[in-house]
Amino acid sequence: MFRKIVTAVAVLLVLLLIAAVALIYTYQDMLEAVNPAASEDFRIIDIRSGSSAEAIASVLFEEGLIKNEFAFRLFVRRYNLGQGLIAGRYRLSPAMDLNQIVETILSGDIYTETKWFTIAEGLTVSEMAAILEEKGLVNRDKFLELTKYPSESLFEQFPILKEIDQNAVEYLLEGYLFPDTYEIYSDATEEDIIGLMLRRLDQVINAVNGERIAETGFSWHEILTIASLIEREVRVDHERKLVAGVIYNRLAIGQRLEIDATIQYALGESKEFLIYSDLEIDSPYNTYRNDGLPPGPIAAPGEASIIAALKPEAVNYYFYNYKYDGTGEHFFSKTYQEHLENVRIAEANIN
Repeated sequence: MFRKIVTAVAVLLVLLLIAAVALIYTYQDMLEAVNPAASEDFRIIDIRSGSSAEAIASVLFEEGLIKNEFAFRLFVRRYNLGQGLIAGRYRLSPAMDLNQIVETILSGDIYTETKWFTIAEGLTVSEMAAILEEKGLVNRDKFLELTKYPSESLFEQFPILKEIDQNAVEYLLEGYLFPDTYEIYSDATEEDIIGLMLRRLDQVINAVNGERIAETGFSWHEILTIASLIEREVRVDHERKLVAGVIYNRLAIGQRLEIDATIQYALGESKEFLIYSDLEIDSPYNTYRNDGLPPGPIAAPGEASIIAALKPEAVNYYFYNYKYDGTGEHFFSKTYQEHLENVRIAEANIN
């Protein structure tokens, strides 16, 4: 009889051990990710203020983020984490295990939706405003108003803006909103976006060796103006410093720049071919009628054009004209006679 009791107890203990091992294994499995392969699958969940561990477990389970509600409650209770769970919106994935999910909610790493936008080199602030409004990121009129009359806060953050003669330019921030790809919060304001783009310009200016500016004898406003001319005139990268060299050569001898891109800016439209009446437009940006640089940038230059403006090629060219041969390149000339011959070749290419 005693042996039977011992045997029964032993069997029971073995069964209990097996059950305990199975329970532990099951619990550990419940702590694992629902789907480790779903690393690109994210769910946005809202945890309301005052939510209990039970309520949070229910939300996570319904969203397919945890395997078992009880396992979540047990985990939180086991480590006494209930009071540390922070309300808010979280971006979670079924590839996260339960511990990672709990750590995210404990950290208060609230998810804020972001949006992306790209501004290409050579755009004007008007063109930027149209693109950003189409994407639903700004009110076009408000954006342009801020580029014309920036807030005092922007002036304080970016002293470079104080160089600009506000009465001489149409948009004070023309050429200062750096072209790049940006990520912003979905609730970003027009001023937030402008500030972000100005900070990027600031970073680029520092990166391209701001000390070089002293060697040029020009202000940053003038360098950005030259860079914008290069940006709008050049179509192939290897010509940027060549065109910069021509611009500096003309400025050095007091020869008018006669740059078509400034006429297009004054006209408010890009025309493939200008006519003689276009060259007579009454505008301070008309470099056919006015000496020196225009009063400000005519577009947003990229980093390559800014570098070219800072470090022009030492050339003895004073003229250039587009080849119209499909290469995107220009002819460069030392004399006016050479220039006229290159114009004749270009016209033949057009025909």
